[in-house]
Amino acid sequence: MKVIACISQKGGVGKTTISINLAVAAARDGKQVVLLDLDPQQSTARWARLREADNPLILPAHAPNLPELLEKAREGGADLVIIDTAPKSENASLTAAKLADLVLIPCQPSSLDLDAIGDTVQIVRLASKPAAIVITNAKARSSLADMAEEAVAEYGLPIVPVRLGSRVAFVKSLAEGKGLVEFEPSGSSAKEIKALYKFTCKQGDKRT
Repeated sequence: MKVIACISQKGGVGKTTISINLAVAAARDGKQVVLLDLDPQQSTARWARLREADNPLILPAHAPNLPELLEKAREGGADLVIIDTAPKSENASLTAAKLADLVLIPCQPSSLDLDAIGDTVQIVRLASKPAAIVITNAKARSSLADMAEEAVAEYGLPIVPVRLGSRVAFVKSLAEGKGLVEFEPSGSSAKEIKALYKFTCKQGDKRT
């Protein structure tokens, strides 16, 4: 079983969007997926109420209960667990990072996001787990995403070789209780999610 944690100490960078869409992409790939929501806002739980499908399985969680929930997921035959964390939650994020096989760090190409990413990188380093930075909300025909990649490169972490664009499809799909690969399978955003999912699959198969 592989565990992926999506972590950022800044809000609004796309943690939940990435978590949901990766979970749906994996489910469509035939995997049994559990999505654990550590955010008190419970955005994924609200999204799940709009769905009929029970894969991925969405569960609210608290950091102290993560080891128990992961063990139950393993016993239940889960192939993948994704942990969606809350912003400004250093201890919970560190717990999630320590339990993960891979940490994804979303970052928008803005000065505020670039200034804040250092705190998240520090958490990942404390956890001593593999991590990669995902550039999100990248606008077409703009050099800001290129500049953001250059800025985050100084942290020495891999940068996911696909950027998630700034498109209304991300918002519309969530409002319908769908992932992008369900909502608009041939669209550009769905292709980006598929590429991100493929990247995570290449980071080692931790299925046990």
